[in-house]
Amino acid sequence: MISQDISTVLPEITLAIYAMVALLGAVYTKKDGLAGLILWSTAGVFTLVALWIATMAPGTQTAFNGMFNDDAFARFAKVMILLSAAAVLVMGQDYMQKRDLLRFEYPILVTLAVIGMMMMVSAGDLMALYMGLELQSLALYVVASLHRDSVRSTEAGLKYFVLGALSSGLLLYGASLTYGFAGTTLFSGILSTVHEGHVSLGLLFGLVFIVAGLAFKVSAAPFHMWTPDVYEGSPTPVTAFFATAPKVAAMGLFARVLHDAFGGATADWSQIIALLSVVSMFLGAVAAIGQTNIKRLMAFSSIAHMGFALMGLAAGTVYGVQAMLVYIAIYVTMNIGTFAFILSLEKDGKAVTDIAALNQYSKAEPMRALAMLVLLFSLAGVPPMLGFFGKFYVLQAAVNAGMSWLAVAGVIASVIGAFYYLRIVYFMYFGEESDGLDKPGSFVLNAGLVASAVIMLAGIVNLFGIEPIAEAAAQALVN
Repeated sequence: MISQDISTVLPEITLAIYAMVALLGAVYTKKDGLAGLILWSTAGVFTLVALWIATMAPGTQTAFNGMFNDDAFARFAKVMILLSAAAVLVMGQDYMQKRDLLRFEYPILVTLAVIGMMMMVSAGDLMALYMGLELQSLALYVVASLHRDSVRSTEAGLKYFVLGALSSGLLLYGASLTYGFAGTTLFSGILSTVHEGHVSLGLLFGLVFIVAGLAFKVSAAPFHMWTPDVYEGSPTPVTAFFATAPKVAAMGLFARVLHDAFGGATADWSQIIALLSVVSMFLGAVAAIGQTNIKRLMAFSSIAHMGFALMGLAAGTVYGVQAMLVYIAIYVTMNIGTFAFILSLEKDGKAVTDIAALNQYSKAEPMRALAMLVLLFSLAGVPPMLGFFGKFYVLQAAVNAGMSWLAVAGVIASVIGAFYYLRIVYFMYFGEESDGLDKPGSFVLNAGLVASAVIMLAGIVNLFGIEPIAEAAAQALVN
């Protein structure tokens, strides 16, 4: 029934209508004069839609003959995407206004990207997958180069676009091979071609190309080459957005494709994902050591963290997907707080990204330095911070799946990676005397930083109840 299909995709349709109304309204009235209002209303709409999705009746619905899935897994990912996007929009308003970057198009492009992400985590068909992926990507290419007067921002957008086109080509080639050998683009149809735990050689080639395309989207090594330059060149609020919502969507899509389309052939893909996981963890840990720009450092940090998330996926089990979801939820929360801190770093009104500028920061801002210390310890996986439990989850999933070697590699990479997080702590508390930074005045940024740090400590009690929700989401996917 068409009406049932429409009701299943109603949250996405609502956001699409909102984006079009906001765009037309701004174009025919005050344009950039309405940018602040559109930004706040977009954040409010995201929050309301997230609450709407969170309170939906449990169960699984499909729409458009299986092309769109609405299940517990999709709902979990969508709530994370919407809330993180809302938080990043609000956090970045002051930064964008001070630098005359707050265009009315910015929150609208973010809305379109979020619709694409919601489509990605609900995709039940290769065409639906690609449609969601490209809607997200095209919007992200534009926001990466939003600072048109900056050479670095323009370069970031161009690099992202060119390499993104390459990854889309890999993905499409894999999708065409998969369609050719399976005779269908539906995930359920592809799954029915799996025999005795394996797929045919042609399908295996298709799977490899699809995995390569998706690995680019999660910035997993060796498909990470765009990440440091795009993180550094984009305006910092845009970088914060790249580090949160799109990561949730890409990991959700990764899990959706592997389990819904190739779930019966875990042995064929788990070793590929495990290899991506190991390479990402070690490259992210080692390459970040020499970084002096905090945005580039966070880029390599994200590569390493995606390696840990992929470890849960490599397990190929319900517990592995649950661990991955818990890990991503913790990772996004840590990143929101960390970027709230980075956004507030200014000297004489200009943004500062050099780590050395944090020398003796604890003397000028003891509470903010303490909150950042908690977040950095959590990112490094130091107990008893919540980041430790996130890593423990994925390591346990790997061990339970008989991949102890992967868990050992993860522990070694985590120890190496702790160095560059602790180096920032060293600068803040034991660095040389410096001129100091401007006093941060934004209540929103201070609140984001402190709230994120508190969650990293208070969440160790029961993970704020996301554990059973993540388990239900994983079971909905892996059936």
